[in-house]
Amino acid sequence: MQHRTTPLGWAAAALAAVHALIHLLGVAEGFGLTDVDQFAGDVPPGLGVLWLAAALALAATAAAMVLRPRVWWAVGIPAVALSQVAIATAWADAAAGTAANVVLLLAALHSLAAEGPWSLRARYRRMAASRAAEPIAGPGGGGHGLARLPAPVRRYLEWAGVADGQPVARFRARMEGRIRTAAGTPWMAFTAEQVNTVDPPQRLFLMKARRGGLPVDVLHVFADGAASLEARLLSLARVASADGPEMTRAETVTLLNDLCVLAPGALAHPSISWEPIDDRTARASLTVGPNTVSAVVSFDGDGALRDFVSDDRLRIEEDGSFARRRWSTPLSRPGEVGGIRLSTRGEARWHGDGPDGGDGFAYVEMQITGVEADPIG
Repeated sequence: MQHRTTPLGWAAAALAAVHALIHLLGVAEGFGLTDVDQFAGDVPPGLGVLWLAAALALAATAAAMVLRPRVWWAVGIPAVALSQVAIATAWADAAAGTAANVVLLLAALHSLAAEGPWSLRARYRRMAASRAAEPIAGPGGGGHGLARLPAPVRRYLEWAGVADGQPVARFRARMEGRIRTAAGTPWMAFTAEQVNTVDPPQRLFLMKARRGGLPVDVLHVFADGAASLEARLLSLARVASADGPEMTRAETVTLLNDLCVLAPGALAHPSISWEPIDDRTARASLTVGPNTVSAVVSFDGDGALRDFVSDDRLRIEEDGSFARRRWSTPLSRPGEVGGIRLSTRGEARWHGDGPDGGDGFAYVEMQITGVEADPIG
């Protein structure tokens, strides 16, 4: 997930820079460089050093907001404290600067919550680093297991450009789009990244969205045969969480979907069984622990993936319970990502009750922006 300075970040950086310049008035008064009208009393030279240190710390904060947005809080919190001490030494003349410090402190505390060691992002990074450090094991060699695949799946691999390659051991992906909680509710823009391991099956998914203009962090974890979800508003307040057998079964369907959509080179893995249906569709089944889930996977005439429909997905209802609902991810816009061809635009849809499920409604619209795969062997 790329970390670029947001418009609010630029505004906070500008505030820190202006605040630093204002502190230079205390430096000028303390060192007798000029008579500063804003200071009714004298500023001793020793306190001039304090004002200079605060100005430099605030300038460093402004730079860090732009150059190192993940960790600027580590510079910003001490800078605000130093600035406030300087202001306290000339309270009658400089008290107004406290307002700027309050704004910067709140921004720094939010950055700490979002990026600091206790954040969902930090947990994701630690777990992803641990997965990346694990050795890649498994059978190597091109064409592993391809002979048992139904004809439309083999055409998909040929279309993607991975039919002659080595099977995938793990992969990373990035995407962006919008999401909503139910039909008729407002859409929320999001960016996301994920790390998957094929064997053993593991999935880490980190999303940043905005709800009512406020940031929401969401982390999905599937590891050691169990799945969990946690969402935090403003990176602090937990607004949703889920785990247990139902959550694990729901995420097992997501694992299968990830392999179909993001890692076609993994579809020959022995953990996936295939049943041909016709020239353009096949049924895929994945077993992880006690859960076996399946989906009907559809392709177009060229071989591109067009849809994934499963009746094994469980949806979290408003009361926190899980209900089985038909779930699909129609796809479009073929393109090359990470050296392979994929259908790069898609939706996630919940369908209604009944045998056909109806058209349902899309709750996710997304575009795949990056995929990197590590082959076996």
